[in-house]
Amino acid sequence: MFHPTVFDNIKISFENQLYDYDNLDGILVITDRSDLLNLALMSREFSLSFKLLSGRNITTEVFLSSSVKDLSDEILEAPDTDPGCNLSLRFYMEIEDIDVQCPAVERVLSSIWGPELKPVQALSFMYGQDNDTYNNCVELKFNRQITEEQMEDIPSLLNHLLQSAEELENI
Repeated sequence: MFHPTVFDNIKISFENQLYDYDNLDGILVITDRSDLLNLALMSREFSLSFKLLSGRNITTEVFLSSSVKDLSDEILEAPDTDPGCNLSLRFYMEIEDIDVQCPAVERVLSSIWGPELKPVQALSFMYGQDNDTYNNCVELKFNRQITEEQMEDIPSLLNHLLQSAEELENI
């Protein structure tokens, strides 16, 4: 019988909550889901993307990853380890005024998540594109691993995530 890992348990917790927000509460729509196992590195990646029904300009993504070391520490019950996975939250949006909108994004996210979780913004554009629109990928990367002990915090984290998406819609 398959024994779920910490990664699997956290992944399913995020999935259940987000699909409930889609199917039961009707506040968002899931737009993409990816669950990958990299056999060369023996790593795992999971992402779930959604858009708010009230907005539609921002795509939000929950991204979990786990390395072979995380998995081996858990399976081998390595002493002095606390197996977990890495969590990143991403927001994808189009912007036109870099000098105004990028600082506004940083202010919004810093006010919600605090100064210890600094947003990283990566801008790109399509060469030869006629308009002056940039694609902005904003990432909040947690500096520590997420373990099963933090599973109780997932509803609160998702509330902050939804609030972030709502406020970014207004930029």
